Amino acid sequence: MFPISHSHAWKRLSRNGISKQLTMAILVALLPVAHAQSAAKTDVKSGKEVVETVCAGCHATGVSGAPKIGDHKAWSKRASQGLTSLTQDALNGIRRMPPHGGSPGLSDFEIQRATTYMVNQSGGRWKEPIDKSAPLTQRSAEEIVRTQCAKCHESGVGGAPRIGDRAAWFPRMKLGFDKLVRSAINGHGGMPARGGMADLTDPEFRSAITYMFNPAGTPPK
Repeated sequence: MFPISHSHAWKRLSRNGISKQLTMAILVALLPVAHAQSAAKTDVKSGKEVVETVCAGCHATGVSGAPKIGDHKAWSKRASQGLTSLTQDALNGIRRMPPHGGSPGLSDFEIQRATTYMVNQSGGRWKEPIDKSAPLTQRSAEEIVRTQCAKCHESGVGGAPRIGDRAAWFPRMKLGFDKLVRSAINGHGGMPARGGMADLTDPEFRSAITYMFNPAGTPPK
C-alpha cells in the first residue's frame, strides 16, 4: 500500500523512476481513499444523535432507574457533579449501565456530547463540548451563514437583523464592529452564544457577521 500523503507518495514514486503520468494516475486513484479516511475522522456524532440511537433506550423511559430525559430533579443532582465526573461514570459504567452505554464504538467525546444533551434537555444550560483534537479547518462565512445564521437572519425572525440589510446592522455597530462581534459571541437577546454553534471559532464568527452585513464580502468601516 502506498502512503495516503500525496506529497510523500509523489516523492517515493518519483525516486523509483515511475513516470509522472503513471504517478498521477495512481494518486488520482488514491484520492477517494484519502477522502473516505478524512471523512471518517470528522464524522463525529452530535449529542442528540448519540442519545437518539443509544441512550434513549433507557433514558427516554427511565427503565431500570436510569434518569429520565426531561426529569429536572433526577438530572440536577447528577449535573452537580460536573461534566467530567458525570461523563466518567458513563464511560466506566455505573449500576446497570454498561461502559460507554453499551456502545463501545462511541468515542469519549461523543459520550460527553450525549451527556451534555441529556442534561440540557432536563433543565441544564451546559455548553456542548468542543473536540479539541479535531483539525481546525476554517469554514467559509457563506457556509456558516447558510448553515446556521440564516435560520433567523434570513427572514429577521425575533428581530434579528436581516442578511444584507445594512440599515438594520449599522445601529448595532455604534460601539464598534469588534464590540458587536464580542456581544454576539457571548450571546445577545434571543440569540445563544456563538449563534448556537459551540465549535464556531472567533475568526469564523467574525467573518460570518461581516458576510451578513454585506454578502459581497466588504467588511464594515
